Amino acid sequence: MIRTADRKGNIKEEDSFQNNLLEKIYGSVAGRMMIRPLVNPAVSIAMGKFLDSRISAAAVEPFIRLNHLDMSDYEKRKYTSYNDFFKRKIRKDARRIDMEPGHFISPCDCRASVYPVDEKARLHIKQTEYTVEELLRNPSLGKRYQGGYVWVLRLCVQDYHRYIYPDNAAESRRIRIPGILHTVNPVANDACPIYKENSREYSLLKTENFRTVLMMEVGALFVGKIENRPRRASVKRGEEKGNFAFGGSTIVLITEKNAVKPDEDILKNSQAGMETRVLMGEKIGESF
Repeated sequence: MIRTADRKGNIKEEDSFQNNLLEKIYGSVAGRMMIRPLVNPAVSIAMGKFLDSRISAAAVEPFIRLNHLDMSDYEKRKYTSYNDFFKRKIRKDARRIDMEPGHFISPCDCRASVYPVDEKARLHIKQTEYTVEELLRNPSLGKRYQGGYVWVLRLCVQDYHRYIYPDNAAESRRIRIPGILHTVNPVANDACPIYKENSREYSLLKTENFRTVLMMEVGALFVGKIENRPRRASVKRGEEKGNFAFGGSTIVLITEKNAVKPDEDILKNSQAGMETRVLMGEKIGESF
């Protein structure tokens, strides 16, 4: 069972059919063997082609009803495919982007967790130990982020799947790491080191207020593509960086030591094994 909290401290237990099914699959050897063919990127590419087809648009209205989506936040238009709906754009002013320079904001609607990186660049996400070097496949970057924080921002299928830059910044070239595509549901992370196995792409943001922030998009089950906009040398806080195709997905931010102080509620919830529900543009930390 997944527990989440809102910013007022209200806790919600999510005992959905999807979560229960994934617990059974990832909680047994037989289940993990069964799911193995589905995490291959080729399967996600094939699924993506179907979800780009006009026939897939028939699934839009049932999905809205099943997930009780409030569509008033989104632009009113007819969707030509399921992926067209999934990548829908929010209407102007539906999200408030906090522009206070010292406020560290979430780049997306998500369930947020934050984890300290120790002086050997190790961290624990749920029950799985990682190193920053494993996440990035880059030893020198692992050293840079010793003593900082890793922010895991998980998007569910019902969330808004576009994301923004968290601050004014100069962006480095982007590094793409090929991999497989496990679900990013927390139950999978207890069984598989998903953040060092899944396909992902990252760049370094030399920000105005938070030193150098690493921003990484992580693909997930049935997500064939991470659709980032063309890179520009200079970007602005609140500008759209990209979107995910169908499926739950994750953005990982890594901040340097003494660069960002996480908000107390998100830090405490993470220590208690709970995610915190936040919206794109909402404050999740502040500069030291």
